[in-house]
Amino acid sequence: MLERMKNISWKDVDWKKLNYPKIALTAVFLLAMFLLGRAVGAATQGVMATSAIAQSPENWGLGFGQEGSQPSGNVSAAELAKYNAYYVGGAQDKVIYLTFDAGYENGNTEPILDALKKHNAPATFFVVGHYLESAPELVKRMVEEGHTVGNHTYHHPDMSSISDKEAFAKEMNDVAALYKEITGQEMTAYYRPPQGKYSTENLQMAKELGYTTFFWSLAYVDWYQDKQPTHEEAFDKLLSRIHPGAIVLLHSTSQTNGEIMDELLTKWEEMGYTFKPLSDLAQQ
Repeated sequence: MLERMKNISWKDVDWKKLNYPKIALTAVFLLAMFLLGRAVGAATQGVMATSAIAQSPENWGLGFGQEGSQPSGNVSAAELAKYNAYYVGGAQDKVIYLTFDAGYENGNTEPILDALKKHNAPATFFVVGHYLESAPELVKRMVEEGHTVGNHTYHHPDMSSISDKEAFAKEMNDVAALYKEITGQEMTAYYRPPQGKYSTENLQMAKELGYTTFFWSLAYVDWYQDKQPTHEEAFDKLLSRIHPGAIVLLHSTSQTNGEIMDELLTKWEEMGYTFKPLSDLAQQ
């Protein structure tokens, strides 16, 4: 039919014989069907996209706005709460929740602990199996000085790629078992996904295992051993982006962090901030 229409010249049309009302109704009907098809297609694509986001692995990410304000996460605090997960505390009080990811020991944890003790600042150290194996005395010191030790998995894999709940649980349980062997205590059921990689299925598994998951609302690139930030670079990031309810992620392997920790905590205190444990946040 389209081919026939292409061969019709407007000069060949007998305009007197045309049924204008019928043509108008047909045109309206065809336009309506076209628009309906477009709408259904868009809605279907939207549902498929939402489903893909919910099921596929994600990397935790932040978007920063005005200085001193809380950043937005790529998942809202309300959505995370469904899985007993947090990335930030309340926006009303100038409170900081200090956390450290501890993958191995290279001499920088002690000065960090010294500074925390000096400022009476509680922290949570998320440890992997290697850290427990190689630095049990430091783990004991963390506990003795009132800090919390959380679960960062035994082998630090991409946990979002693990769909088998038994395999997921083993990564968590092996850390908890070794921690109890070292300290004689049950490990606090706090979990941080390695590299911030997660999926909704992943978060649900952690919840079913009794864990509270903690992401972060402030971090900076401090983990490259051969490219440590200068003191000035560290202060620029950590002071300008601090905000009420901040869950701060730092790495205990960072030489810069070990060197600046006392001064950093002092500067935050001068800005009116206080330090509280994650347990205060988890109980809200």
